[in-house]
Amino acid sequence: MEYADYQHILFERREPNVLWVTFNRPKVLNAADVRLHTEFVELWRTIDRDPTVHVAVVTGAGRAFSAGGDLEMVENAYHNYDEVLRILDEARDLVYNMLHCSKPIISAINGVAVGAGLVIALLADISIIGESARLADGHVRMGVAAGDHAAIIWPLLCGMAKSKYYLMTSGFVSGTEAERIGLVSLCVPDDEVIAKAEAVATDLANGPRHAIRFTKRALNQWLLNAGPIFDHSLALEMLNFFGPDMMAGVEGIRNRQKPIYPSSQDGQA
Repeated sequence: MEYADYQHILFERREPNVLWVTFNRPKVLNAADVRLHTEFVELWRTIDRDPTVHVAVVTGAGRAFSAGGDLEMVENAYHNYDEVLRILDEARDLVYNMLHCSKPIISAINGVAVGAGLVIALLADISIIGESARLADGHVRMGVAAGDHAAIIWPLLCGMAKSKYYLMTSGFVSGTEAERIGLVSLCVPDDEVIAKAEAVATDLANGPRHAIRFTKRALNQWLLNAGPIFDHSLALEMLNFFGPDMMAGVEGIRNRQKPIYPSSQDGQA
């Protein structure tokens, strides 16, 4: 894909060699429909091929970074083997495309980030979040295993105890708490997120390009070494698309109610 092919992502050059990438579905908090989810995946290949880009900064239009995948896309995949395979491939490629992108990626997390949006927010090489922004991996709440990116990076960022707590409860993490536990690089006041991201991006863009890229490549070996763990988690997530709990989770999220999962009733008198 070329820049002109993207329908829901805006591209802007504010400083030399810095590409600003903005998810642009603000009316739905930049939630990813099928098209945007595919654009999430292909974005990193497009950036990697562009010799004029030294650094990419990713943010969201409006008051959210990204609310993840929309519920309609999830519902369409329920008990749909071919669609589940498509999502499996895209979810896998999103993570590995980001890790293999040679350009430094900065996420300017300007609001809520969940689901596929959280993948991008946390897999960025440098993550800068506003104090009132909130992060959550809502997979378990939706009745599926925490696949996507969680198993490959959360334990490295914030340790196993915090990872299990937040991933198994689907609890929200504030910007200040995310920085405290090491889930993000920096937390700043909400109105300073973009300026701080711009300053860091400019610094990297004017730095020793090859040394920075090679440092990223070396450090990402820690994540690539966890690839089999990630692949395993993703397969388990997709398996849950054929179980009874997922639609209960979807309806609970849609109605903003606590779901009653069929599996939670097992063994009851």
